[in-house]
Amino acid sequence: MNRSAKATPPHQPLPERLRPRTLGEVVGQQHLLGEGMPLRIAFESGRPHSCILWGPPGTGKTTIARLMADAFDAQFIAISAVLGGVKDIREAVERATLARDGLTQQQTIVFVDEVHRFNKSQQDAFLPHVESGLFTFIGATTENPSFEVNSALLSRAAVYVLQSLTEDDLKQIVARAQAIDAVPAIEDAALDRLIAYADGDARRLLNTLETLAVAAGAEKLQRIDDAWLLRVLGERMRRYDKGGEQFYDTISALHKSVRGSDPDAALYWFVRMLDGGADPRYMARRLVRMASEDIGLADPRALRLALDAAETYERLGTPEGELTLAQCVVYLAIAPKSNAVYQAYNEMRAFVKKDGTRPVPMHLRNAPTQLMKQLDYGKGYRYAHDEEGGFAAGERYFPEGMTPPAFYRPVERGMEIRIAEKMRELRRLNEQADPD
Repeated sequence: MNRSAKATPPHQPLPERLRPRTLGEVVGQQHLLGEGMPLRIAFESGRPHSCILWGPPGTGKTTIARLMADAFDAQFIAISAVLGGVKDIREAVERATLARDGLTQQQTIVFVDEVHRFNKSQQDAFLPHVESGLFTFIGATTENPSFEVNSALLSRAAVYVLQSLTEDDLKQIVARAQAIDAVPAIEDAALDRLIAYADGDARRLLNTLETLAVAAGAEKLQRIDDAWLLRVLGERMRRYDKGGEQFYDTISALHKSVRGSDPDAALYWFVRMLDGGADPRYMARRLVRMASEDIGLADPRALRLALDAAETYERLGTPEGELTLAQCVVYLAIAPKSNAVYQAYNEMRAFVKKDGTRPVPMHLRNAPTQLMKQLDYGKGYRYAHDEEGGFAAGERYFPEGMTPPAFYRPVERGMEIRIAEKMRELRRLNEQADPD
């Protein structure tokens, strides 16, 4: 970024001073904006299309919408669904009509921030104008559009999912701010804490940097260290230490309490994390992991309940949705535990990594053509559904010459008790049919 501080009005907020003016200046979202990626292709096509930009706060939704308007030399009309209403939509239609019918016949992009805040009738008001091509509609939302955007509007718009910025992305933004002398030098420990606090949100990072710059300027500070950072930002920085040792210690305590079948302790650490500022969506992802890793097939319902809890939180948000996550925490804690599949998966990965690439046995190969049938592809395969009990006793499914590994060892808890019994019976039938 080559823009100098002198070229920018001093009163302009730092996020605006560093707002990208070209696609090349956008930090992150390369899965959408990189060469050959969907949004880059859309920019280069010369034809704007309606879309929904879905992602966490501070990931560049507004910036991308503005750049799209610039790329197509279109009139840009921004509406906040938090503050706006039908009156704003009506005014946007009038301005778009004037631009279309004027001498320049200019296109219009109508950008609706937090589009999920508009109700059904407000969202429906866009439909006829999107269909007629009066303007291109771009909605930005932090909520799942499947739940929050009308299906009629959603069907007329492409959905692009933006991702939280990585640590490297955020450090790049800090470097850009320092390049225009907007903030002083920052020691590594302070920078790490600052990046963790930003939590993938560029807007939060830039606003915090601006606060630090003002405070550092007042104290004539040339370099920011960790102790000063904590003193200036106070409790909010200290409590929300995402990425720091305390954060990971606490999530570890929650995970171990669930694994140890202590619902009260698990609930305590869960609430501690929420109180400390942890993102409930992050908590939901961890619960899904616990259901898969520590409960597994001992109670297959646990994974479904964790997924349902995550989906319910997306629908309800904070604070109502957090109760569902708490319910999931308690259920996981009292559920029977098994890591048998988790261990089997890891052992099999290690085995396959060191083992050679063995050919698929002929009787297991697919034979869609006559030539392949002539080459004995699929010859001798026994169709299990035609066998007694739906089981081809003695059939071999591993590569030739390979000793079948027994990595999956179900525990004698919960549903895996019955799975173990079933496996013992199938093993008996195999040995009876083929002693070797």
